[in-house]
Amino acid sequence: MSKKKGQAKVTIYQDWCKGCGICAAFCPAGVFAMRSDGKSHVVRESECVNCGFCELHCPDFAVSVTPRETSRRKTDGLFDPRAEVPESPCSSDPGPEEHVGTPNREEDHGHKKA
Repeated sequence: MSKKKGQAKVTIYQDWCKGCGICAAFCPAGVFAMRSDGKSHVVRESECVNCGFCELHCPDFAVSVTPRETSRRKTDGLFDPRAEVPESPCSSDPGPEEHVGTPNREEDHGHKKA
């Protein structure tokens, strides 16, 4: 976990928040405040130190803390969708999705492999 301020994006899903106030009460950086409707909202996101307390202790899973992106993204305007992506030298290798799961330990007729 990073303890640098301003490195995290804090999101509260208002439909899930029941207004318990745990996030606002225990946030060490004072990122949250309670609104007049009783629900929490982010008031000082730039002060977030990404400790994760709010996300871990929210009983409704209404708080999400994610790291801010520092790499170039498609929305930065620096991405050229027409640019050719070089083909991987190992393009014949199976992708990671093909290595998921338990290997088949039986042959075609239900007999175990040696």
